[in-house]
Amino acid sequence: MHSSKQDPSGILKAEGVSKTYGQGHAAVHALDNVSLTVREGELSLIVGPSGSGKTTLLLICGTLLRADAGRVTIEGMEVTSLAQHRLPEVRLRKIGFVFQEFNLLTGFTALENVEVALNMNGVRGEKARKVASEAIDRVGLHDRADHAQEDLSGGEKQRVAIARAIVNNPKIIIADEPTANLDSKTGSDVIDMLRSIVREEHRAALIASHDERIAGFADSVARLEDGRIVAK
Repeated sequence: MHSSKQDPSGILKAEGVSKTYGQGHAAVHALDNVSLTVREGELSLIVGPSGSGKTTLLLICGTLLRADAGRVTIEGMEVTSLAQHRLPEVRLRKIGFVFQEFNLLTGFTALENVEVALNMNGVRGEKARKVASEAIDRVGLHDRADHAQEDLSGGEKQRVAIARAIVNNPKIIIADEPTANLDSKTGSDVIDMLRSIVREEHRAALIASHDERIAGFADSVARLEDGRIVAK
């Protein structure tokens, strides 16, 4: 179910986004006038072959890369024109990131990996442990909370990464190839869980993947080829 307060313009909106790497004959047009909207309660999937511009689009939507043209708004705030020093706070408060390689901290437990994200947001001590524990429970890893990340399976690591992504209560989750290092069943389970989180907690998710098997979990699918959306 979608929230009755759903913003029809979307939690995340990209309009006419373009990005070119290099110059002259060496120029590569990674994105060419791309527009998309990600709405509350929806999981939006970007598919396409390697080199199609998927990661570039995610980086721009996540404020990790500047577009050459176009604009991105998150919860009504235009982020493309914000000063560089304001972007870390936007990422911390409004965006949860999930990566292909999990990016967990070695030597830390599952719970501690989630706590770190809270610590960066100024939440510490017993409160951080409580909130992190709730996030770990939300992704079904209560029994693995005190295990070192090195002792977790790939699927468990990705669940920890999702717990870390949602622990600061962002409205938008951005995930780049979140199933690439997982087998088919584990990948499906992870995406299904992410879809449940998005719907039940009134968040939104933008996922890029070459794994078209997960298209069945998405509320919308856009295909990128050579930097352009060719079908939705």
